[in-house]
Amino acid sequence: MDKKAMILEFMKEDLYRPMKFKELCSFFSVPKDQREEFKEMLDGMISSGDITLTAQNTYRIPRPDTLTGTFSSTARGFGFVTVPGRSSDIFVPADETKGAFHGDTVEVRIVVDEPDEGRPGKRRAEGRISRIIKRGSSEIIGTYQKSKYFGFVVPDDQKIGKDIFISKGKNAGAPDGSKVIVSIRDYGTSRRNPEGEIIQVLGMADDPRTDLISVLKTYGLEEAFPDPVMDEVRKISQSVSEDQLAGRRDLRSLMTVTIDGEDARDLDDAVTLSKENGIYRLGVHIADVSNYVAEGSELDKEALRRGTSTYLIDRVVPMLPRELSNGICSLNEGQDRLTLSCLMELDESGRVISHEICESVINVDHRMSYTQVGRLLEDKTAYEGRFDDALPMFYQMKELSDLIRARRRERGSIDFDFPEAKILLDENERPVDIHPYEINDANRIIEDFMLMANETVAQDYFWQELPFVYRCHEAPDPDRIHRLYMLIRNYGYYIHTRSDRLHPMEFQKLLGKIEGSPEETFISRLVLRSMQRARYTTENLGHFGLAVKYYCHFTSPIRRYPDLQIHRIIKENIHGKLDQVRQAHYRSILDEVCTQTSALERKADDAERDIEKLKKAEYMGQRIGEVYEGLISGITNWGIYVELENTCEGLIRLETMDDYYVYDEDECCLNGLDHGEVFRMGDRLVIRVRGVDPTTKTVLFEMIKRGHLTEEDREEIKEEKEFFSRKMPAGKSRKKKAKTSRIKKGKGGAGKNGRKRRG
Repeated sequence: MDKKAMILEFMKEDLYRPMKFKELCSFFSVPKDQREEFKEMLDGMISSGDITLTAQNTYRIPRPDTLTGTFSSTARGFGFVTVPGRSSDIFVPADETKGAFHGDTVEVRIVVDEPDEGRPGKRRAEGRISRIIKRGSSEIIGTYQKSKYFGFVVPDDQKIGKDIFISKGKNAGAPDGSKVIVSIRDYGTSRRNPEGEIIQVLGMADDPRTDLISVLKTYGLEEAFPDPVMDEVRKISQSVSEDQLAGRRDLRSLMTVTIDGEDARDLDDAVTLSKENGIYRLGVHIADVSNYVAEGSELDKEALRRGTSTYLIDRVVPMLPRELSNGICSLNEGQDRLTLSCLMELDESGRVISHEICESVINVDHRMSYTQVGRLLEDKTAYEGRFDDALPMFYQMKELSDLIRARRRERGSIDFDFPEAKILLDENERPVDIHPYEINDANRIIEDFMLMANETVAQDYFWQELPFVYRCHEAPDPDRIHRLYMLIRNYGYYIHTRSDRLHPMEFQKLLGKIEGSPEETFISRLVLRSMQRARYTTENLGHFGLAVKYYCHFTSPIRRYPDLQIHRIIKENIHGKLDQVRQAHYRSILDEVCTQTSALERKADDAERDIEKLKKAEYMGQRIGEVYEGLISGITNWGIYVELENTCEGLIRLETMDDYYVYDEDECCLNGLDHGEVFRMGDRLVIRVRGVDPTTKTVLFEMIKRGHLTEEDREEIKEEKEFFSRKMPAGKSRKKKAKTSRIKKGKGGAGKNGRKRRG
């Protein structure tokens, strides 16, 4: 029995009375040099909800109606508690948060129990926070607003609904409008603001270079690695020696390519493919990072602390030092590299008929980009014979990819095709261009091959009944499915459920029906929002979105810790070292690894989204007065969100519109009471950029008319620009110019004397 199980069994005994840390150490005879490790294990058990820490600093099993989780707040005061292992969050009203901040570990008592499955529409579980166990953060990033005798810091994170009060002498000399780090001294109450002290000035809020620094500080992302980690890195050779090849499959003679983005430097996957007698032999070769990052080393601890690499537009905050991620672990062209290979044989229907997972050594023949392979598939002469030796393989890859994708489609796999933003920055980190990132056949080929390898490895280890890390995606919550059904039926679309179950094929059918329609983008997003978030688990729960029973992350150990973790398990199994002792070891650590890496993945996603939002706002802020077409991407009781073709999104506030609008939550639309005009998601609008809200970094639009920009409109815009470029005195704002627009406003447009009431 492992230590966690022993502790749980001990605390569940009837005679157990809650003990303090020292008492537990004494009872379990924990040596002094192991007490820090023991404390970390107890903290992990608190985070996972297995035990709780009382107000008297004693440990016990949580009460049946009390759970431990992480609090996520909202700008409106209420929030949600995410409890590990629970499929849905617990809603907490604004007056029941007990002063909890976003990210705090809290104890929540259930007031309204989980709604019954199969009864969609009923509200979710509700609770009240009974105690704050651990603060999520003691430092906040925000903008300082200075007054004569005191000041406030407005948090960048909109989920922190209160400004931080800064008393006189506690502002570190920060100028008004600067971006700062404030240390919380008093978290305040539901009626009193938190208080803090400014400990660092990052720069002025309007300096584009401050954006990146703020995001890095907000999410605790560090580009530099600690000295003990770098000491280990310096001992690692940057070349593969002959003695490292013993026992490995030598695949260096195979035509091998990597296919990645032009800017990628951490190349962790390579592919080989051949076809003989109707059988495809596909090799997916993954960097053997575990050969260089030993379990328990300083490198390993730091990789687990980071959990994942974070991609922030023009730079990467890597999980591993660049000497590994871009060096010896990266599958660079012309270099011998140690790999873990999944060698698969597939028949002419794209079905895996046999496979082998082995340690190997490869040597990449060509470092290809998605753009290069995409062009070659369209025109074999595109690069004047430069890649002729690999060209037949590329065509076979496309052939096999089509077969694999067709099989996925048959079983109901859901494919979303949202355009990702490509943001280009100048030398001063100002955005100079934003456009959708183009996806071509080469992207799809690599996606299909990696998915196939991940599925194959997961299935293999599931049936071996060994401890493992799975990537699971559970079926959507019935409540969300009901909400989705109510929204899409307004547009004439339906999904069919059986009892309380939904097959992913229904989503796939829906996405097929809306393809090419005006509603495609927003309904696709509604479908995505109705789903649960994928996470890492030790239990194989299947992957709803991919419509598969077995799935894991095996293909990116340079940038994802779960991949590195299962590589260790696979290699120990290959070498016959995964005995009962090692299996018990993995079972004792994997739950915490899954919980931690799932949370770190969410943090990285949030950081990437935040910096993208900041740069998009900065880009559109340079285009005040410009006119664009867009689609309504969201409707709320405070306004209409419109997404442009360049992927930037902005808000048309209701007070800028020329009617009194009422928000219909059930129909998700705005109804004008005077003119009777109705706005729905997917409607096309012509808008003008008004500005950017400096606090929320929200781009603000005004509506000109419904529909498309006509040639007449474009001519008028051109004439306006020419007129004002000649007549407008220097120093006048473009916003001023925009008010004299001669483009006729359609019904519902933003009028100068519009009624400033809100729906």
